Amino acid sequence: MFFIIFAQMLLQTKVEIRKASFEITPTDRLLFVGSCFADNIGKRFADNKFRAVTNPYGVMYNPASVMHTIDKVNENFDVAVLTLGTNHVYILKETGEIVDNCMKRPQRLFDERELTVDECEAYLRKAVQKLRERNADVKVVITVSPIRYAKYGYHGSRLSKATLLLAAEKMVKDGEVEYFPAYEIMNDELRDYRFYEPDMLHPSAQAVDYIYERFKELFFSKDATQMEKEWQPISQALKHRPFNPDSEEYRAFLEKAKNDEQRFIEKWRL
Repeated sequence: MFFIIFAQMLLQTKVEIRKASFEITPTDRLLFVGSCFADNIGKRFADNKFRAVTNPYGVMYNPASVMHTIDKVNENFDVAVLTLGTNHVYILKETGEIVDNCMKRPQRLFDERELTVDECEAYLRKAVQKLRERNADVKVVITVSPIRYAKYGYHGSRLSKATLLLAAEKMVKDGEVEYFPAYEIMNDELRDYRFYEPDMLHPSAQAVDYIYERFKELFFSKDATQMEKEWQPISQALKHRPFNPDSEEYRAFLEKAKNDEQRFIEKWRL
């Protein structure tokens, strides 16, 4: 009887995610902009040979700074993933402009304030508009970083995330973007400190890997899944570090790996 009851217990509150309205293909040009969580996810795409560009002007935490990056990027992209970290912005007193990086200048030069839901939404709409001016068919995904900001206090951090979530929801309801629930997955599926770095704030590599897998469930086409599967053994071979790098055996091994990489690139038109 005990085993029957135990088998029926829910040991995880899994976030239900519906399939997205589009699929990522092997040849898609991908842009990741936002918090350091965007860096983590974008790196996994790049490591798996996708055509991914991540934070070309540095990490951006708030919707205004995300929009500033989009404004400066001149390339066309098929998919853009915008990861929001906070609604807090720093305004240079001298100009009244929101800065993306304080460049280690004294705090007294800046005013800090919080963007409202409507302001966050407005910056996001500008970002999407800029992306669509370059490619009318671009697909946009918004996600909220699960990383908490201890400097705001944990209540303040949640209020900041709530503002971002409400702004994102307004965009989703208008059919402007897709939403990926990274914040919810971290807080509802991975509610254990073993999924955090030692600072107890940042997701561990295992947690990011898990969230990446959930992202793939939503957005990967069959071809994208197959491409990643084929790339894994080639990638591992290229990263292999032998005891004797000058041996004939290793030279032959490396040459085969490089030939496999070239055939892979030609097959998937990368």
